[in-house]
Amino acid sequence: MNLEDPWQRIRARAGLQDVHIHDLRHSFAGMLASNGVSLPMIGALLGHTQASTTQRYAHLAPTPLKDANEAAGAKIWAAMGG
Repeated sequence: MNLEDPWQRIRARAGLQDVHIHDLRHSFAGMLASNGVSLPMIGALLGHTQASTTQRYAHLAPTPLKDANEAAGAKIWAAMGG
């Protein structure tokens, strides 16, 4: 399936000069990573067969990692009677 012609029309209508279909995939994956979706799930949604392909999006998920770390710390603190 050739998406180039419809993509060119969409870009022209939206006034987007230098946006590629891959940019949409990257934005989609980045949004998922930033919202705590696991890398295996993102890979499945993008059709990746290798985890290393999806790994490039790991840097886009600092907030979920921080949140998970803080939640774990809070549970440990509560278990210690804090």
